[in-house]
Amino acid sequence: MIHPIKEKNPAMADVSTLDAIDLRILRVLQADGRIANLKLAETVHLSPTAVLERVKRLTREGYILGYEARLNPALLGVGMLVFVEILLDRTVQDVMDNFKAAVQARAEILECHLVAGGFDYLLKTRVRDMASYREFIGSVIWTLPGVRETRTYAVMEEIKNSAALPV
Repeated sequence: MIHPIKEKNPAMADVSTLDAIDLRILRVLQADGRIANLKLAETVHLSPTAVLERVKRLTREGYILGYEARLNPALLGVGMLVFVEILLDRTVQDVMDNFKAAVQARAEILECHLVAGGFDYLLKTRVRDMASYREFIGSVIWTLPGVRETRTYAVMEEIKNSAALPV
């Protein structure tokens, strides 16, 4: 589960405080979050105690947000990936706050980003199929507070799907 950073604003993080070993630890954990501490220590050429302390520090400082399993959406019945542009009727604080709260309550909405440009929010959603999406757009998206207009982009093929950061 990913936990929000409480101690540090990630936009203000100073990456220069990380040394080469910290960066190696982050790369290895990104590739395999379930790696045993002993194996991680061997991989980065440190003692298990030193690696454990570094991982704790990286977590405490907010570089590591948490750990989660990546699941197969097709096998779980939500194989259709759809992006939705949302244009609000008004971009005032109460409308935006209500919209954000409503989005948080919907498991089908995987990501929601406030963007600059010709629309206000970009949603990443997963549903079973196009019929499910038609139901979802009518019963969920159009009922979200403040929605004036939407544009839908159904994904035909995922070329790259990664949450890994370039460290």
